[in-house]
Amino acid sequence: MSSTWIWQQPSWPLFSWNEAIVAPRLRDVRLKSGVLIGKASVSQLQDVQQALDTLLQGIVASSAIENETLNVQSVRSSLARRLKVTEEHPYPVSERSEGLAVMIMDAIQDYQQPLTLERLLQWHAWLFPGEAGMLAGHSLKVGQLRGDEPMQVVSGRLDKPKVHFESPPRDTLAAEFNQFIGWFNHSRNEQTLDPILRAALCHLWFVTLHPFEDGNGRIARALTDMALAQADNQSIRLYAMSVTILERRNDYYRILEQTQRGELDVTAWVVWFIDIFDQTLDQAIAAIDGTPQKTRFWREHQGAGLSPEQTKVLNRLLDGGERGFEEGISASQYQKVAKVSKATATRHLADLLQKGCIDKLPGGGRSTRYQIKQ
Repeated sequence: MSSTWIWQQPSWPLFSWNEAIVAPRLRDVRLKSGVLIGKASVSQLQDVQQALDTLLQGIVASSAIENETLNVQSVRSSLARRLKVTEEHPYPVSERSEGLAVMIMDAIQDYQQPLTLERLLQWHAWLFPGEAGMLAGHSLKVGQLRGDEPMQVVSGRLDKPKVHFESPPRDTLAAEFNQFIGWFNHSRNEQTLDPILRAALCHLWFVTLHPFEDGNGRIARALTDMALAQADNQSIRLYAMSVTILERRNDYYRILEQTQRGELDVTAWVVWFIDIFDQTLDQAIAAIDGTPQKTRFWREHQGAGLSPEQTKVLNRLLDGGERGFEEGISASQYQKVAKVSKATATRHLADLLQKGCIDKLPGGGRSTRYQIKQ
């Protein structure tokens, strides 16, 4: 048998990597992770509302990576119930939102508990409750390992399919899966294995085994969250790595396919994973650095009687970054973000100007833009 896939290599799963390339990157992200935790502690950002928002972003992004669009309000309500966050207008929950919420909560709140086959099967059952257990017109094996049929990821025409990946055969899966679970539990205590490197290996190993008919990517990312919670030794999540992966979705699939077709030297995958983690930390730190300004702004304007649409747009401006309209917001952009009519957008902006919430930037006419009042 030719070694087409990584799991066919004679020494599988003895991964290796170039220490000279990987070590400096690991050192940098460990330092940055410490900075993030320190900043969060000083800014008292480790509150339950922040935890809810971060978990919600991660769940929505992880599903979006698989081209699944979730009911965000429903998932938020399910998370809020478990975090005991009181919502003014709770949205109806569903079997789907409840399952997603309980799965991620089990991963990150009970991160100290051992990983078991039964636990992963339960995650799969939570991921596909009720009607969600139907796949392409047939019933999905929910809460079970995949069946005997060859498991391939393919694209292209039916008569000329392109095979992107093929998983290990079913007759070896149980033994391979048990080996993975044993490694996950024991490697946490290995002093010589960096915990962030461990998370990268965990992600790759799990998706390569592809133990379920569907949901392998989402469970792999939940396992990665669990491994990173173990690395931080805390269940409060300050970042959502799936959000950054979603932004690099094509690269994500490309590097996975490249690695699974290669040798057991997984340096390229590990470097990609660490770089994505580094970008995730940067985004989380930037969000925390913007929090004092945001807090001061809302303290000053808490009695301004703003509409929900005005509040939404102001939060976008305060958040900054690519989604924060760094060059200011126009009336037409306000209209799109707030989902209001053109006349209402113009009226809202005039009201925000009068209340001292925003400033008008130089320019006029249709090009007039506004920014948060400094």
